[in-house]
Amino acid sequence: MAFAINGKFTSQSVTGVQRVAYELTRAMQMRAAPGDKPEVFVPQNAVEPGAQLEPQRRFPWLRGTLWEQITLPIAARGLTLLSLCNTNPLFKHGQIVMVHDMAVYDVPEGFSRKFRLWYRICFTLLPRTHPIVLTVSTFSKARICHHLKIDESRVKVVTPGADHLDRIVADPSVLQRLGLKQDTYCVIVGSLDPRKNLRGVLAAIARLGHLSDVKFVIVGKKNPRIFSNAGVEHPVHSRQIVWAGFVSDGELKALYESAGCLVFPSLYEGFGLPPLEAMYCGCPVIASARTSIPEACGHAAMYCEATSADDIAAKISKMMGDAGLRQSYRVAGRAHAREFRWERAAQQVLELLDVRTGERLAELTPRASAS
Repeated sequence: MAFAINGKFTSQSVTGVQRVAYELTRAMQMRAAPGDKPEVFVPQNAVEPGAQLEPQRRFPWLRGTLWEQITLPIAARGLTLLSLCNTNPLFKHGQIVMVHDMAVYDVPEGFSRKFRLWYRICFTLLPRTHPIVLTVSTFSKARICHHLKIDESRVKVVTPGADHLDRIVADPSVLQRLGLKQDTYCVIVGSLDPRKNLRGVLAAIARLGHLSDVKFVIVGKKNPRIFSNAGVEHPVHSRQIVWAGFVSDGELKALYESAGCLVFPSLYEGFGLPPLEAMYCGCPVIASARTSIPEACGHAAMYCEATSADDIAAKISKMMGDAGLRQSYRVAGRAHAREFRWERAAQQVLELLDVRTGERLAELTPRASAS
């Protein structure tokens, strides 16, 4: 084995970044030859689903950032290291690092001061280790090259998949628990991160009193260790709004399958996995036309102006007022989302790993003296 995967993500809750890391790792291990599967180096506190990845090697010394910065580079000496969740050992050369976005530069007000400072340190030092940088969209590639001054030839776009949903069993009991009926509610996904623009959605809902039978299900929670105190702090009470909080993957799939639409008016995304996942489940999508989201959604979404509550409300009213329109978006979205597959993404990464491993071997092999 000439390379290893940074498994810090196996000790973290699964959000979009960890989802990409887990699915890419799983797909690479399934695609590799039997004796050549990449190992995941994991901390002692690895949890499911990451703890199920095989093969893996556990290194019990330290946890979290200290594990990644001290234990991991010692364990991975002589190996090419693949890090998939933005951060990596700061002083290890010849890595492949996936950077999902440049939000700490582009929208710094959305993060806590401590988080913003640490990520900026990581990103400032990253070019000095001469990495190959992976990212998830052409939008993010442009922002990485701009902020980090990395030549675009060293930044490769690897588009995420959506077919992990085939393994998830829908749990329709969530509909009864939340008092929902099929095709009579909209889903809003994404925590209270200010970038997700929950304020804009709530302002739009306040303009939709004429849709008295439509409910709006808000899924997700805020992580105060990462996000700043900006945005919505206290739940808004309305008979149309259902605050679902955290839901399981099975519950989210069931919500997508029975929803009238997903409303995703995000102000900033490195890629935008939730609308793609919704499409895969046959859920019509209303999405922001900003940043990378059109790359993820193509022509299969209805777009809104994310900074205009009036426009968000108008698009929701149009979608929820026309059953035939919703059906056309279901069909288009499902066909579009099925083009995004983890196997294809894994093959891209494995090919890059082969190139990087060859480069490192060439660096380590003494050149024959001239005759």
